[in-house]
Amino acid sequence: MKTKLIFVSFCLLLVSSVCFAQKKKGEKSIIRDDVAIKKYHNKSELDRMHKGELLVLYIERIESLVKLMPYIAFATKPGVTMSSLGIPNDNDNRKSLEEQFESTDKFLENTAEFQHRMLPYSDTDDLVAAIIFYEETLKSLHQYSEFH
Repeated sequence: MKTKLIFVSFCLLLVSSVCFAQKKKGEKSIIRDDVAIKKYHNKSELDRMHKGELLVLYIERIESLVKLMPYIAFATKPGVTMSSLGIPNDNDNRKSLEEQFESTDKFLENTAEFQHRMLPYSDTDDLVAAIIFYEETLKSLHQYSEFH
């Protein structure tokens, strides 16, 4: 009888642990994983690129900044969740975060469409300067998190 009670208690503990772990695992990061850029460039590298390549980099950097900037009071790198910040992970807060992500995605979709249409008319030197500016801004945000 005692063995059965211990076994049942162990099973209940195991099931509740798995359920709790799944809820935590499914929690969204406030900073999305696709914010990071793969490589920073210097001016000479950018000067050697074709305009099409520069347009891709420009749009990628805009997307990273738009997905990061609203959240720097919380974090500057992916992995931080509402729970890890002490924000209740309730339905209202999860819904609010999801709506924010959806609004950001819609904004970025419209912005990318505009940029694909208009940026080919931009001056290549201005594109290079803008990419360097955006990359320096991203570097600064990561340095900000180290000093914070």
